[in-house]
Amino acid sequence: MKNNIVYIILFVCCSFTVLAQTGDNSPYSRFGIGDLSDDAFQHLKQMGSIGNAYTDAFHINIKNPASYSFLRTTAFDIGVYAKKSTLSTDELSSSQWTGNLEYLSLGFPLYNPLNQLLDREKKDVSLGMTFTLKPQSTVSYDLATNDSSVDSLGTFLRSYTGQGGTYKFLWGNAIKYKDFSFGLNLGYLFGKVTYNRSVDFVEVDQTRENRFSTDYNLKGFLYDIGLIYSKVLNRKKLDESNSSNIKTLNIGLTFNSATSFSTESNIQNLGVYFIGNGSSTIDTSITTVRELPGKGKLPGSLGLGLHYTSGEKWSIGADYTATSWSNYFNDGNNEVVGDLRNTTSFAVGGYFRPNYKSFTSYWKRVYYRYGAYHRVDPRVIGGEQIKSQGITFGMGLPFIFQRKVSHANLGLDIGRSGMNTPIRENYFRFTLGFTFNDDEWFVKRKYN
Repeated sequence: MKNNIVYIILFVCCSFTVLAQTGDNSPYSRFGIGDLSDDAFQHLKQMGSIGNAYTDAFHINIKNPASYSFLRTTAFDIGVYAKKSTLSTDELSSSQWTGNLEYLSLGFPLYNPLNQLLDREKKDVSLGMTFTLKPQSTVSYDLATNDSSVDSLGTFLRSYTGQGGTYKFLWGNAIKYKDFSFGLNLGYLFGKVTYNRSVDFVEVDQTRENRFSTDYNLKGFLYDIGLIYSKVLNRKKLDESNSSNIKTLNIGLTFNSATSFSTESNIQNLGVYFIGNGSSTIDTSITTVRELPGKGKLPGSLGLGLHYTSGEKWSIGADYTATSWSNYFNDGNNEVVGDLRNTTSFAVGGYFRPNYKSFTSYWKRVYYRYGAYHRVDPRVIGGEQIKSQGITFGMGLPFIFQRKVSHANLGLDIGRSGMNTPIRENYFRFTLGFTFNDDEWFVKRKYN
């Protein structure tokens, strides 16, 4: 356990960095709690963001907390991304680059498998635990439009900006008994969102102009549970020959019910009088509301997944998830039940690995990942829900760190969103994740 302190220090220090993230210029993040963050880590994003039934001995999967009991080593996961997006309408288009730290997670088995070798026994029960910090949603947009006044005041500029988002800290636990695993994530949701609007008369001096600002803090508790049934399909053959590849079929189920949160809002409407020499003064007509309490509700969801694995050679899986966003409401954003609609998402993906035992070729030991997804967004624009779809590719590159095998996960997501809305987005999303593994946690010492 000599490296334990290093992992914990890295986790705590980087936790403060993730809160300073910046987002895209996404106009539709004005609605709901913003653009929702994917719970899949980078190795799963490269497979279309499957995860409802996926298990891994070396990587963390928070999409189904039951997967924690399959961990065989301590794993410290960190992910970053860079994204080039192009927003377009029928007449205009604009491109930009964004990126940031995406998540931090620490997971470990509570009973080290090495102890089973030392004690020469095989246990039917295994336990796993994780700690994760990541965004839940992001609000980020900066828009401006020119318009003409009907009363001869010339053109005026309407500006709309928004920033902030929500984050969640998760504590997860899982227990596995024989072929069945059960897991639970307990989380704390928090964040702050700010919206600003203004109207500026650009051709007239000494005008009274309006500034509108609303911000609200959000906090609450959330949870989700997961089940995984993992069946070895060639058990008889394995008993006859240890050299056979293990062929496994996983069936996964994830669930969380609607959870409540509280809000506290500040509203400020200012009349700003511009004298004309570059100076300004606040008009006497000011509306200010401080610490206005409110509440809201996040939706429940149900997910189902299938995943087939053939030893260390290849795997393929599929996920389906439905979420009841029609029950969502948020006093902080003046949204009521029915403003958003229920959503569905579907994803397929997997990997292949030519020969993980190869001593002659590094590239034969690499994970080659692939996937595709189709998602329906809860936000409604012009009577239509936003839809997005894309394909993903990636590689899991093994490397040695502190004499342990770890992985760098490098991927690409090519997608489009809002095809049926006035503002469409095409994007390339580059992802990079590192998983550092250590098999010395909780080892039972024979001698001191």
